[in-house]
This record gives sequence, C-alpha cells and structure tokens, in this order.
Amino acid sequence: MVKPAPLSNDMPQGLAATPIFEPDYLEGFRQIYEEKIVFNKMLGLKLLKVSPDGVEARIDMRPELVGHFAYNRIHGGVISAVLDAVGSAAVMATLAARHLDETPAKRLERFAKLGTIDLRVDYLRPGIGAFFTITANTLRVGSRVGSSRMEFCGPDGTLMSTGAAAYIVS
Repeated sequence: MVKPAPLSNDMPQGLAATPIFEPDYLEGFRQIYEEKIVFNKMLGLKLLKVSPDGVEARIDMRPELVGHFAYNRIHGGVISAVLDAVGSAAVMATLAARHLDETPAKRLERFAKLGTIDLRVDYLRPGIGAFFTITANTLRVGSRVGSSRMEFCGPDGTLMSTGAAAYIVS
C-alpha cells in the first residue's frame, strides 16, 4: 500500500500568528475525509491542502462518475457531494484552529457533531475533464453553525460549479 503524501498546511511564510496544524491532526483529518467517510472514498476524493481558512481537494474522472454517457460528463450528484464534503472540511479546519489548546485527537472528535444543514449548488458549465479541483473557504463559524463557499473547477481552472452551505458544528 502506498502511503499518501502529507497534507499541506498551505500557510504563508512569516505569519507567526497563523495556526499550523500538527502532522497528527492533518493525518487524522485526511483519514476521516478520504477513508472513514466511505462515500468520499468511493468518489476518490483526495485532500491537497488544509488551512484554517480553507481546503483544496481533487477527484479524478472515472467511468463510475459519468452522468451523461454521450459526453462523458461527471454526474451532478458527484459535484454536489464533493462540494459538500470540501465545504464541511473547510468549516472543520476553521473550528480546529480555534481550539489549538486541545489535543489533535480531541479536535478530531468534533467531526462526530458535524452535519449539513443547507447546501446550494449552481451548475455553471458541463463537468468534462480528466480531473477536477474543489476548493472551499469558510465564511463564518459560530458556536453552533458554520458556513462555507465552494468552487468546482476543471483541469484548466475553468469554474464549472459553485456551492454554498451551512453546517451544524455542535
């Protein structure tokens, strides 16, 4: 079995006040999103960057993800699912950055309370490509609810879909 590449904190150099996640936390975060959430695993979701402000991920196009056979377009449900997953990941990363006084394991336990409240997806262009990049940025995280905005882009960076979501976090 090939060990996955470590996640990047995606932190600008020289910002001492910016939280840096521990390798243990990042590995636990990756395991939750890539392995323990079996649907994400089936979709082939791979996290690339995790920071307190946002998350970047990727999925590769496969025959199992086709929604329109004549054009080899990715299914809209796949787009929706990965936008939701990456949006929730961004919210959880922001929440974790607020609790750096806790152990990595304690911060990872917060995932048990996470749930999608509302999800909106706008399909802007047909999802055609060899792979897709999904980014999400946190808008706000309160004591009970967090929100994020997401983008689903093709291999050349073309914006194909956008999303916005709200999540219960406590």
